[in-house]
Amino acid sequence: QVQLVESGGGLVQPGGSLTLSCAASGSIFSIYAMGWYRQAPGKQRELVATIRRGGGGITNYADSVKGRFTISRDNAMSMVYLQMNSLKPEDTAVYYCNVDTREEMVWGQGTQVTVSS
Repeated sequence: QVQLVESGGGLVQPGGSLTLSCAASGSIFSIYAMGWYRQAPGKQRELVATIRRGGGGITNYADSVKGRFTISRDNAMSMVYLQMNSLKPEDTAVYYCNVDTREEMVWGQGTQVTVSS
């Protein structure tokens, strides 16, 4: 079992930056990939970015955040980060940390990111 604790959400002005953190504990040796998803009110949860254990940390980004967001991890897969730059109001959502062990998907509790003046 993997447990996830997220932090870093908050209110930021358009064009600003914010960094989200997710700490994984438990059976972290089983983690294949980690990622961030987000869900805005009335919308489906969508992928933001993922990073794998292998391949030196292969990453994948949603088109809407490419060039603005950066996902990173430590080598032990105990921490994953999402650096968000040039934030837009449409980035407003609850952001969820996610872990894929190939046996189960584990989700964090979510952290609110609000981009507003």
